[in-house]
Amino acid sequence: MRGDPGLIRVLTADDHALLREGIAALVNAEADMKLVAEASNGQEAIEKFRLHRPDITLMDLQMPALNGIEAIIGIRSEFPNARIVVLTTYTGDIQVLRALKAGARGYILKGRVHRELLDTIRAVHAGQKRIPPEIAAELADHAAEDELTTREIDVLRLIAAGSANKEIAHQLSIAEETVKSHVTNILAKLGANDRTHAVMIGLKRGILEL
Repeated sequence: MRGDPGLIRVLTADDHALLREGIAALVNAEADMKLVAEASNGQEAIEKFRLHRPDITLMDLQMPALNGIEAIIGIRSEFPNARIVVLTTYTGDIQVLRALKAGARGYILKGRVHRELLDTIRAVHAGQKRIPPEIAAELADHAAEDELTTREIDVLRLIAAGSANKEIAHQLSIAEETVKSHVTNILAKLGANDRTHAVMIGLKRGILEL
């Protein structure tokens, strides 16, 4: 049952019950929208979407069972017109890019839910895209940069774990000289001064996750 055709029907997916309750209160207080379902993980989000076919889905990125980006991909593979807004604490541009590539149409930082949620829901429902200005600026800043390759990300992850070049070479079954070459490329692409700085940039931009 779709109920009142004039209502914007909303699904929220987040593993924090308090945030879901806060969103439910905000959404249900509006005359033009209604929360129709809640999910606490990515797999549940896909199942609830199939069941309720909401107009807007609010999706956290970090969730158990299936993360938000995997859930977005899962939903949009079945429902290409699904309108999904990412709700997250992450400002890293890599996370934003992954979400947008997966098909998200909006991006809200959790600290701004009270100020931006309702306007974003209405805007995305009307066919617009909504990305906070500072995140859009960060995306633009890095747009011209070379992305790290999968192998370079593997190397950076091992650097973050405290591994020396020799250990990295052993773990990835590559020559130590190859590791050194990857490290040089990583520092250049990230604009990092040294290995520690590269790890800090990787964490800030969402290339690495804690």
